[in-house]
Amino acid sequence: MTRPLPIQAVLQLRKGPASRVGPDRIRLLTAVQAHGSITAAAKAVGLSYKGAWDAVQALNNLFERPLIVAQTGGRQGGAAQVTPAGQAVLAAYAKVEDGLAQLMDQLEQALGDADVDLNSLTWSLGMKTSARNALRGVVETVTLGAVNAEVTLRVSPGVAIVAVVTRESVADLGLAPGREAVALIKSSFVILAPGDDGLRTSARNCLAGTVIRHEEGAVNDEIVLELEAGKTLTATITRGSGEALGFEVGARAQALIKASHVILAVD
Repeated sequence: MTRPLPIQAVLQLRKGPASRVGPDRIRLLTAVQAHGSITAAAKAVGLSYKGAWDAVQALNNLFERPLIVAQTGGRQGGAAQVTPAGQAVLAAYAKVEDGLAQLMDQLEQALGDADVDLNSLTWSLGMKTSARNALRGVVETVTLGAVNAEVTLRVSPGVAIVAVVTRESVADLGLAPGREAVALIKSSFVILAPGDDGLRTSARNCLAGTVIRHEEGAVNDEIVLELEAGKTLTATITRGSGEALGFEVGARAQALIKASHVILAVD
C-alpha cells in the first residue's frame, strides 16, 4: 500500500491585501544571494527575465527597505545584491517555515484516523489583485469633504501618493494618520512624461523617477520607474508612445496619476 503523502503548508507573508511573499519569491531571493545576478537567479529558479524583475519589484515594494539592490544590465545580466533586510527576511522565513512544518506533523498525528478532509485545510495569508502596482505605506493626512476625502499615503521618505475615496470608505477602512495601507494602481492608469521638470497638470500625483526597465511589445510597452531606492512604479503605454518618447534605461521621467485612480486597501 502506498504511503500517503505528508501534509504540507504553504507559508505566505503579506502586508495588506496586495503583494505577497511566498515560496517562489523566497527561492528567487535565495538564488539572487547565491548568484549575484537577477538574470542568473531567474534561470536557476525557472523564471523569465521579466518574471524575475516583477518579483523583485514586488518584494521591494512590500517592505520598507529594499530586499534586493540591482544595477540594470539588460538581459545579459547586471550585478544584484541581497541587502541586510533581505537576509533578515530569508532567515525569518526559514525559521517560521520550519515551525510550520513541525505544526503540520503534529496536526497529522492528532487527526489520526479521524474522518476529516485534509485537503480542505488551506493556509493562505493574502489575495491576488490585477493592479500592477501595490505600494505599502502609512496614512499621513486625511482631509474630509462633504462626500469624498483626500488621503495622503507616505510610501517612502520622499514619495507620497494621494488618493480620493469616499467618506464611507474612510470610515469602513479606518483610514487615519498612522494607519498602514496599500495603494493599488493599474499600470494603464499611469501616464508618463519625459524629464523631471515640474509639470502643471490636473493629476494630483506627479512622481519623478529613473527608468530602470523598458520592455517593448507588439502593441504596448511596459516602463518601470524607480522612484526611490526599492520603490518602483510600472506603467503601460502604447508602442507608438514608447517609440516617440524613448524612455531609455537611465533616463528621467515623471509618472502622472489621478487621485481617483488610486485604490486604498488595508488588512
